[in-house]
Amino acid sequence: MPYYRSVGDVPAKRHTFVRSEAGDGGRLAEELMGEEGFSAASSLLYHRHSPSAIIGAEAMFVDRSPLSDNEPLMPMHLRAPQLRAGGDLVRGRRVLLGNRSVTVCWAVADRTSDLYRNAAGDELVFVQSGRGTLESVFGRLPVSAGDYVVVPASTTHRWVVDGGGPLAALVMEATGHVDVPARYLTATGQLKEGAPFCERDLRAPTEPLVVDVDRAARGVPVLVRHRRGWSRHCHATHPFDVVGWDGCLYPYAFSIKDFEPIVGRVHQPPPVHQTFAGPGFVVCSFVPRLFDFGPDAVKVPYHHANVDSDEVLFYSSGDFMSRKGAGIAAGSLTLHPAGFVHGPQPGSVEASMDEDRTDETAVMLDTFEPLQVSEDARSVADPDYAWTWAGGRR
Repeated sequence: MPYYRSVGDVPAKRHTFVRSEAGDGGRLAEELMGEEGFSAASSLLYHRHSPSAIIGAEAMFVDRSPLSDNEPLMPMHLRAPQLRAGGDLVRGRRVLLGNRSVTVCWAVADRTSDLYRNAAGDELVFVQSGRGTLESVFGRLPVSAGDYVVVPASTTHRWVVDGGGPLAALVMEATGHVDVPARYLTATGQLKEGAPFCERDLRAPTEPLVVDVDRAARGVPVLVRHRRGWSRHCHATHPFDVVGWDGCLYPYAFSIKDFEPIVGRVHQPPPVHQTFAGPGFVVCSFVPRLFDFGPDAVKVPYHHANVDSDEVLFYSSGDFMSRKGAGIAAGSLTLHPAGFVHGPQPGSVEASMDEDRTDETAVMLDTFEPLQVSEDARSVADPDYAWTWAGGRR
């Protein structure tokens, strides 16, 4: 969905001979980066050197917590901030949940990552706290708490942690492409009036990022996640040599604070909160909003069973009224799997009667295949959460 942008030096005509304005005056190398066999979104990048020139490759092992079935079927509360922090935003990820469509990770990064390229799918990163910069072949993109960041598949990039503390993030690794829900778009791809955000809310790199290193003695390493595992490529020159690009495929950021909530006389169903769609999953945003204003409206979510989905809710900030008494706090994740009817904690409906607005920010992921649970997730799971609706296990 991201609309057309042009950044840096781009020639008037595509696929024509273009010389670099650098001192060597060499020919710029085009890279057409496109989705779905070049029949969907694409961008054309102009490199000073060949992006294909690698001088070495090796298989890599990246240690990630194994996944297993949620058996017996249980609702879960995961206290993600209790996991070991540190490392970078790529190799420091702690896998929590996953299926064939998406893997959900938690990371608290205190250092800048190496160069990285995920060739298995797009990544959707929600920044929980801290400040950083996504540096990529498309340029620099500053990010901070509350930002969603969409990184297209096969984008060479690194995460830079800015001063002032670590960068904590929820990372959703897709096995396909993440986009804006189709129902928000016109036939020509513009966000409709009535959509909960618009093009003005999307931020992208505004100028090229060129690292002035022509040739590295030992190559420039790039960690590559691919469909069967991990590898490391050593490039003859630095991948950040793009002097200009244009198209509709690039990293972008969108702050959850810019999501415009839809309210009604009675409680609105979860699809009104939808923000992104991926292969086999959707992502929704819950932000402070006016409560339902109809007489006798039940203001907190009623008991519900999404019979086709597992539901994950990441609690970012605020007062989580419907979960009061369950130990939920900022940084918590809940998993409510298909087959479990979930709803407000005891007493929360009554407690909401005199309230006129919510004060919470949360990210919801609904998947259409069952989610498996990692050993890391089980290590920070609240053993009493499943019984909180009944007042304790009996």
